Amino acid sequence: MTHPCGDVSAHPHAPRFAFYSHDTMGLGHIRRNMLLTQAVFQARPDAEVLLISGVREAGTFALPRGADSVTLPTYFKTSDGRYVPRSLGQDVQRLVNVRSRIIHASLEAFEPDVVVIDNVPRGAMNELDSILPVLAKKGIRIVLGLRDIIDEPDVVQRQWEKLRNFEVIRDYFTTIWVYGDPHLYDLTEEYGFDAATRAKTFFMGYLDQTQRLRHKGLDTLPDVNRPYALCVVGGGQDGFRLAQAFVHARLPEGYSGVLVTGAMMPVAERERLRQWAAQRSDMVVVDFVAEPLELMQGASCIVSMGGYNTTTEILSFHKKALIVPRVRPRLEQWIRASRLDQLGLVRCLHPDALTPLALEDWMAESHEPPDPRQRLRFDGLDRVAERIRTVLSLNRQIQPVASAPPYP
Repeated sequence: MTHPCGDVSAHPHAPRFAFYSHDTMGLGHIRRNMLLTQAVFQARPDAEVLLISGVREAGTFALPRGADSVTLPTYFKTSDGRYVPRSLGQDVQRLVNVRSRIIHASLEAFEPDVVVIDNVPRGAMNELDSILPVLAKKGIRIVLGLRDIIDEPDVVQRQWEKLRNFEVIRDYFTTIWVYGDPHLYDLTEEYGFDAATRAKTFFMGYLDQTQRLRHKGLDTLPDVNRPYALCVVGGGQDGFRLAQAFVHARLPEGYSGVLVTGAMMPVAERERLRQWAAQRSDMVVVDFVAEPLELMQGASCIVSMGGYNTTTEILSFHKKALIVPRVRPRLEQWIRASRLDQLGLVRCLHPDALTPLALEDWMAESHEPPDPRQRLRFDGLDRVAERIRTVLSLNRQIQPVASAPPYP
């Protein structure tokens, strides 16, 4: 293994892990890191875990003993991919500075042995540039955690070259964990990873979302008659069209409908949906459910957008699902959903074809998908736990990085 961490027995404390997620759209990043926290405790029950999250709703999630969180003031990603403050004024650079200082102070005080950075090597708006060389100089193991798909290959390659991500990975990161199966999408091939970066990359398999059931949230779930169709739209900031089509669709005979609008859907849009749903007796609208797995487990069918977490939740529970993916500002969701459609595991509908009638026709179908676990690996949590055990049992210290500068 490249750059293994030192033997935990040499440390005067139990192993400490920090997870960073920038969280600009939806709640998938924080949910994924909470699930990975379970893998840490599976490997080392005595560990301490600090979650650094860029979404204020992180405070509503139940955390196991030994884990706690720091919540950053939040960004909002616009439809064209720009970052703006979600509510703290208009100056995004000032927000970058505030977040960067909070992250820097938190990690220096916590003194982690391992830091796992979700998806963006330099952080949102490069907010990790000041802390990466500090962590590397101290010999702290820095892991890049990637979901299965980022975007179209040419887009990723241009963006990563512009951001100098491969250089940052070379200089500071000790390993890359990909939470996916290369049989669906091999990002090392698609994105042209060089030999050195490939050597650091490990495909962990998909994360079994059913494992989150052991740490249910404190939500009061809606009282709804079964069978029911469930519609989920991620954080909700760009989910109005799908939610609108769902509340206007005719449900199968005897079905109820449950719509979860998401915490980030604009209030005016949420109110319009509530008004439409109030005109029918078979539809329930819920603003936000911190832990939606119980709702998903009980659903007869699911209509959703195509974020990583929602999609792996659907697959983990082997649900009949129609995915209407986001296609702007990136094609990540479309690539994932269309490939899963090719395997017969879900149905994929382009948002340009979205209508209430299209949902009605799909819900009326009797097709049941094959078991996703027969097509793809879902042992990601076990593999993460195994890699953590290996890392913490090795004797060799990481060589501190003394010369690599921060990236301007």
